Amino acid sequence: METKITQGIRISVAPHYEALHSKPGEEAYVYSYRVIIENRRTDTVQLLERHWYIVDGVGQIREVQGPGVVGVQPILPPGERYEYQSWCPFKTDIGRMWGNYLFRRQVDGSIFIVIIPAFSLIPPFKFN
Repeated sequence: METKITQGIRISVAPHYEALHSKPGEEAYVYSYRVIIENRRTDTVQLLERHWYIVDGVGQIREVQGPGVVGVQPILPPGERYEYQSWCPFKTDIGRMWGNYLFRRQVDGSIFIVIIPAFSLIPPFKFN
């Protein structure tokens, strides 16, 4: 699990190779990833947007940007956490992802960016 704290928001990401949904013979690899977002600040915040950078094994970069995560824009009071799971398809067996979230402080509406730590996507068979 990769973890990073930015401006009092802790982001932890745990990737998983989805062997049942992948077809290596057809160059189709699927990874899921679980994200835990923890508010370690003293004020309530809301996650507004996500921005992901996704790089495959040959260096091709894709960007995904949009409102919220998995269809929601969670509000996190101090000490609260939000967890979600998502997935990403690849044409290569390895990859890498990282990005950032845009948050808003509820008390004054100010906006700040939180870093999503980079993590590698490597299937277990690459370790043999």
